Amino acid sequence: MTVNKQNADPLPVSNDDNASYQVVARRYRPQEFGALIGQDHVAKALTGAITSGRIGHAYLFTGARGVGKTSSARILAKALNCVHGPTPTPCNQCDICRDISTGDDIDVLEIDGASNRGIDEIRQLRQSAVIRPSRARYKIYIIDEVHMLTREAFNALLKILEEPPEHVKFIFCTTEPNKLPITILSRCQRFDFAGINGRMIADHLNHIAQNEGVAVEDGVCEALARRANGSMRDAQSLLEQLLSFAAEHITLADVNRMLGTVDDQKIFDLAAAIKNDDPGALFPILAKASAEGVDFGVLLEQTIEMFRDMLVVSCGCPEEALVYSGPGRYDELKEFAERFGTERILASMQVISQTISRMRYSTQGQILTEMALVRLCGLGRLTDAVRLVDQLRSGQIPAPDAAVPIPSPQKKSPDLAARRPAAAHSALPRHAAPAKLAPPNRFDTPEPAREPDALPPAPKPALADLSRDELTKTWRQVIGRFGVSLSCAATAATRVEWTGGKLRLEFSADRAGEQSADICRKGTKSIVAAFTEFVSDADIPIEIFRAEEKPAPTQSRPAPISQTAKREEFRKKIQNPMVKKIESLFGGKLEELGDHAPPVGQKKPH
Repeated sequence: MTVNKQNADPLPVSNDDNASYQVVARRYRPQEFGALIGQDHVAKALTGAITSGRIGHAYLFTGARGVGKTSSARILAKALNCVHGPTPTPCNQCDICRDISTGDDIDVLEIDGASNRGIDEIRQLRQSAVIRPSRARYKIYIIDEVHMLTREAFNALLKILEEPPEHVKFIFCTTEPNKLPITILSRCQRFDFAGINGRMIADHLNHIAQNEGVAVEDGVCEALARRANGSMRDAQSLLEQLLSFAAEHITLADVNRMLGTVDDQKIFDLAAAIKNDDPGALFPILAKASAEGVDFGVLLEQTIEMFRDMLVVSCGCPEEALVYSGPGRYDELKEFAERFGTERILASMQVISQTISRMRYSTQGQILTEMALVRLCGLGRLTDAVRLVDQLRSGQIPAPDAAVPIPSPQKKSPDLAARRPAAAHSALPRHAAPAKLAPPNRFDTPEPAREPDALPPAPKPALADLSRDELTKTWRQVIGRFGVSLSCAATAATRVEWTGGKLRLEFSADRAGEQSADICRKGTKSIVAAFTEFVSDADIPIEIFRAEEKPAPTQSRPAPISQTAKREEFRKKIQNPMVKKIESLFGGKLEELGDHAPPVGQKKPH
């Protein structure tokens, strides 16, 4: 990193010099591409473009806050406008380089997109862009937070962004590139700035502390790097606070007091209490943390970070994969991981994450923390449940944890026991001496008691003997033996009956019924096999048909009505009082229409 000698030495801060004091983040800002930390891919690409002369007219730098976007934009501006350039290594000694570093160059304009976001500001930019630079090689516009521009401002910027004058370059910086119109994105060379590795941040903070003449305890810079979460500027700001808090020697206790965090040992003590399923050991640790003014939201964040490293260890990753725990904690984390198991670690992280979300809307941070940690102590049963499920899936029947019961002694008839020696003696000849009985061997395994014979199964009924309700009930049981496809098709049957020595299955006449009937035709063997479990029939003929295939029943034609009956019926209609009233009202006359009546629209012939 290139830093001037006057900037590397600590500056005395007196009442007269307060106005000229610069914070650490500004004094140690990188001044060349080689000093960019964690952005090697950006530095290599821009250096290659300048060396080969392939310099674009618009660049877009995206990434989180404090990762070097604006610093890279200034370095690129110096590389293009340096008196020795264009060069990938600006001299930082000429007036142009110095003015660009301080933001005072008249040809390099830094615009805040949040406060200059309207169309009028962009119109002014377009009018000034056509004017050639006063002393530099290029007129460069650095627009920070460019995503804050309005839609009209973006539209006004499009034309000059696509075909700018040869002396104009644009550099856009944003943390939210998704808010930029695609028409802007397509006209820029995009560079994504990654979050900076914690080890790099810690090394840079140690370098700054040495230049400032401050002694730093081991682990301080690592704790600041973890809290910065990939942002170099945030880490430098935290170090600036510590320099004011402890000007000569910075300890981990100073870091915890300033940030409201707890010592890593307390986090591991909490993990040990959870590992031992001892919720009573949690409360003294939390009470001490509360007395020290610890933020319980930060405490839970530290806890979930420790569980993250525990998860990494449980998955078999090496020590280099640890992010939030020190290198000396690997063995302790491995012991925790073996005791917890991956499933319990994941469940614990989920509980902690939900508690952190709830804390945003509650003022009872300590109570929520206590609830979450006590709940973690009860998650030990989760490992046993997972092991039990694995055994059941593998077909093993887990043995109960209770002691093996002692078998009850079998009752023996005293008469039978007394009669056995006598029977043995009577079986021998009178002149033969009785044989000596061998003593029982205590290692012989006693024969298990013979279980009584099971009752014979009930005889299966025949299909012909089943009533309609019994057949329907049996059909439902048979459906349960099928697979998914055949079961769904069989359920669609509208009628099941035993007629003429056949099992008849009826389906509806629509397309769904036709598909179900086809599936059942293909699965006839499965249907017969399933029926044989419930009925005694060995061979069951099955007939499958749709409702439209059933023969239509013959209907008897009604007997013809005689002409005399027709005239009598017509006479009754004429004599109806309602008909007479209608005839008098409309001046018409009721006439009979039959097969001999003329078509509509023709008059009846006289």
